[in-house]
Amino acid sequence: MGPFMEQLNVITKRVDVLPMVKYYIDQLGIYGLFSKYVKKPEQSPVDPAQILSVVVANIICASQPLYKVEQWAADYMDGLSEYGLNASMYNDDQIAKKLDCLFKADRNSFMCELSANAIGVYLLETRQIHNDSTSVTFTGEYENQHPGAVKLKYGFNKDHRPDCKQIVFGLNITADGNVPLSFELFDGNRTDDTTHVPNWNALREFLGESDFIYIADCKLCSQKNLDHIHEHGGIFITIVPKNRSEVKQFHEFLKTNSIEWQYAYETPNSRKKAETILYKTYEGEPSKNGYRIIWVHSSAKEKQDKSRRDNRIAKADLQLTELSSRLNQYNLKTKEQIEKAIKKATKGTFDLFQIQLIEDKQIVQRQIGPGKPGPNTQYKEEENISYCLEWELDHKAINNLAARDGIFPLITNAEMEAAEVLKAYKNQPYLEKRMYTAKSILKVAPVFLKKTERIEAMTFLYFIALMIVSLMERNIRKNMAEQGVEKLPILPNGMNTKKPTWNNLNYFFKNVHLSMVEKQDKIIQTVTKGVTQLHEFVLKLLGVPPSVYAAIHYGRK
Repeated sequence: MGPFMEQLNVITKRVDVLPMVKYYIDQLGIYGLFSKYVKKPEQSPVDPAQILSVVVANIICASQPLYKVEQWAADYMDGLSEYGLNASMYNDDQIAKKLDCLFKADRNSFMCELSANAIGVYLLETRQIHNDSTSVTFTGEYENQHPGAVKLKYGFNKDHRPDCKQIVFGLNITADGNVPLSFELFDGNRTDDTTHVPNWNALREFLGESDFIYIADCKLCSQKNLDHIHEHGGIFITIVPKNRSEVKQFHEFLKTNSIEWQYAYETPNSRKKAETILYKTYEGEPSKNGYRIIWVHSSAKEKQDKSRRDNRIAKADLQLTELSSRLNQYNLKTKEQIEKAIKKATKGTFDLFQIQLIEDKQIVQRQIGPGKPGPNTQYKEEENISYCLEWELDHKAINNLAARDGIFPLITNAEMEAAEVLKAYKNQPYLEKRMYTAKSILKVAPVFLKKTERIEAMTFLYFIALMIVSLMERNIRKNMAEQGVEKLPILPNGMNTKKPTWNNLNYFFKNVHLSMVEKQDKIIQTVTKGVTQLHEFVLKLLGVPPSVYAAIHYGRK
């Protein structure tokens, strides 16, 4: 074989989104924070900061269970001089030990410093903070729990799994880009209304001010919570629960009075193209504690409320028809049995019907004793009762209910225009989307861990991952708006998106890889492939220099 026929070997290494994730990790100083706060055990073969940083990257890029992180690291990073990693160091035993180290660290100070870095690097606006909580659900008994860790307990499970133990995951995000700033874990049986005072106090201490706007769902709306924030110079916006007396009084007022609504603003309907949502406000009587109550009317909610009511009425009407055909048979012979069935059939709509249960009594002659009737046969009189059902819609009740369509109440102590209060509150659903990202995309449910202290530490890593993903989405959308970029063709088949998500970015970069030519066990050429001009443009919108992909090299000699 001649010198030009020497065999060349081509090696490929997956790259995907990993370089941009590492860039954000570096920008936020996450490796340095791990080094600062997490102590390295004696005789440990690898620094905890290195392992924990890799686990964060894994959560963002692939979210594998711990026993698969080693294989993921081998696929993505093994031998890359940019990372200096040996995948065999990232086995589940080493990761578990480093989670123990993280649990013992001052994670609160770590989180505060990390959030301060995010605010400083990306100039996050913190005037408005949204709070919500969700359940992180676990299967298994978890009987032997660490006394210093959060407790897995049964509680109100938002995953609709009351049979499973849980912890409560409380999250604070900025209105600017919906970026997580802080989180806290609570025991599984902790109710949401008791979390707001300690959470607001912690935010005040971190931000160094009390006059930020604190927005949460109706669990915030207790006298204790609202008074605490108000008395300490804070501002709150929340929704008033339906069972409050102020709501009931307003509903009674609507029966005999009309409202002079004030135009607030209009916004495109994201679910229905060519439709806009019109918002109107009305400032009613203050609450018992003297706080402003702003009644809001949404044209989209009005249609939604009417549609739902019509569907419930139609369903109840159908069930009443079916029930009527089965009367006087089997377990529908007595008045009590039938009335119970009527309430079940009209659940949620009973007051919208006028229902009559008509009783028909007939006296019948019934033979006494067996045998054929004859001249001497004796009879006794018996009362035979049967029922029939008649119903019609109660149009007055329906009209009274229709007067509430599209209306919901906000309560606040903010000295802002009603429309501005509403705009601030309408960012709250984006927090729910962050919870969705955590659960469905990052898969924040460390069910593969059996020790509660490791679960608590792992949840901290999920928070870091969620912050990075949120910053990426915030930055690309912000830069698109500033540069007049309406949409990007980064979806499958080159389809466009106006609001790129992390899932979109992950998909778009999935074919980026490192190609290396090997000759006589030496790498003679290294090329990053799959990075097009569009990829480079997306990287610039993310605030990531395209050079982070060009700079990757294979370190094997």
